[in-house]
Amino acid sequence: LMGLALSPQQLAIGTRRQVWFLPNIPGIAGKVDPPNHYEACFVPRWSQVTGDISIHELAWAGEELWFVNTRFSCLCTVNTESNFVPRWQPKFISQLKAEDRCHLNGLAVVEGQPKYVTVLGETDLPQGWRQNKATGGCLIDVPSGEIVARGFSMPHSPRVYAGYLWLLDSGRGRLVVVDPETGNSTTVVELPGFTRGLTFCDRYAFVGLSQIREKKTFGGLPIEESNEELQCAIWVVDIQTGERVAFLRFQAGCTELFDLQLLLNCRQPMVVGFQKPTINNIFIF
Repeated sequence: LMGLALSPQQLAIGTRRQVWFLPNIPGIAGKVDPPNHYEACFVPRWSQVTGDISIHELAWAGEELWFVNTRFSCLCTVNTESNFVPRWQPKFISQLKAEDRCHLNGLAVVEGQPKYVTVLGETDLPQGWRQNKATGGCLIDVPSGEIVARGFSMPHSPRVYAGYLWLLDSGRGRLVVVDPETGNSTTVVELPGFTRGLTFCDRYAFVGLSQIREKKTFGGLPIEESNEELQCAIWVVDIQTGERVAFLRFQAGCTELFDLQLLLNCRQPMVVGFQKPTINNIFIF
């Protein structure tokens, strides 16, 4: 699983070859075993077969789902005639080819429109981002196509929240605020892991952390010099003070996180999958 996009009505999940759409069916939640236990129930209704496009972040722009097609270096939507519909690409990308030229990965939607994306390198060559991955990351303004800020280490998860522009300077393990006028960035907190996956609630940021899994992608990054043990975890940060206030660490079965979403006002949600027979007896008509 990669990106997650949550709207009031449904959840979209990006997987290796598909995007799954799972509406929340509250009327079913209380009937799923054990009875009267779940408050929300996300049920798979349909999927879009994309092929292996190295999908990354997804986001709802109004009622339309946009997603990052990393392999083809573009932002896409879906229709019934194509695997994907290219809608935007960085100015420096000359052709849409399955070459992962800049490792486009993060997407922020503002006021119902795609606004910011992150890339790991400003390059038009196949896998060209790998040559300067430690410092070559950029933040791009989607409507204008202009570079907002440079010099990040494998940046991810751009977000606009509480009047500020945030992103994760992942290769340095940092949560930062970016001034979109000057391109200057300010570090809010440094955390013990490869930061990837960001969401907010009230005065708190929820930040996903991953361990460095292999050297081809993650070798040579500043975070390798950290004095702290790198974790797979979710950290909670007070964005007003930069203080670390809580964490949930995964000690087995998981070494990486990509995306985080908060389901507000719901303590017991359920996502119906295909691994158990539950799906066999859910009928919506």
